[in-house]
Amino acid sequence: MANSRFRFSPSSSFFSFHFFSFQFWTQHNPQLGPTISSLLLVVANAMVGPRAWIGGFFSRSSNKRFGSDKYLDYILSPLQEQRLRRLQERLGVPFDETRIDHQEALQALWNAAYPNVKLNGLISEQWKDMGWQGANPSTDFRGCGFLSLENLLFFARTYPVPFRRLLLKQGGERAEWEYPFAVAGINVTFMIIQMLDLYSAKPKCLPGLNFVRLLGEDEEAFDVLYCITFAMMDAQWLAMHASYMEFNEVLQVTRTQLERELSLEDVHRIQDLPAYNLLYQ
Repeated sequence: MANSRFRFSPSSSFFSFHFFSFQFWTQHNPQLGPTISSLLLVVANAMVGPRAWIGGFFSRSSNKRFGSDKYLDYILSPLQEQRLRRLQERLGVPFDETRIDHQEALQALWNAAYPNVKLNGLISEQWKDMGWQGANPSTDFRGCGFLSLENLLFFARTYPVPFRRLLLKQGGERAEWEYPFAVAGINVTFMIIQMLDLYSAKPKCLPGLNFVRLLGEDEEAFDVLYCITFAMMDAQWLAMHASYMEFNEVLQVTRTQLERELSLEDVHRIQDLPAYNLLYQ
């Protein structure tokens, strides 16, 4: 049932949280050793890992080009402040595989992705078909917590057509080595958090400031923005004819485009973002 040409396995995972599978590739392809060694850091940067690691990576792509001291003095409305605090509380919830509600959310994600396929257990090799690194998805959530699962589940339930298109890698000329859907989704969540400066008491960048305004209009603005961003990333992937080695570059291009759209003066609702239309193609 593998729906992507790239499948994770313990011995050949290109996108490890900590290390590229250098040993695997050099053992099976000795002639590629020097080339793969030179690309080690590029691939390691492409996908998420523990929060301390990915925080360091994305901090190199700051919002300074959009930022200004004038954005530090804005006042939040009571509703904006309430919704921002509620969102920030969600950021701090780790995925806990012992919690029933977290287990149910994970099961619900599988059911939404593969409604006609029975999951053998919350720890199962079947998860690799969705693009998780191993048989236990809970290990992948260390990078972004429960929010990243909530985002994936929201995408599946609210926009099932584009969700399945991205999951099954449908449409367009696909690469021989595709990005892994689930792990890419975690990267998208963290990229948005960093881009919007959501770990600050108040965002200190123009995209973050404008997002708080959108949040005041729609409490689900972050979740919808996630869906838009994932669809935008996939569109960029196809436009760039990218393969797995270009994932980091595609993510950065996506971030730049998203920053521009969030800085437009005529965006008053999350649905006003030009890329929102990608969810209905």
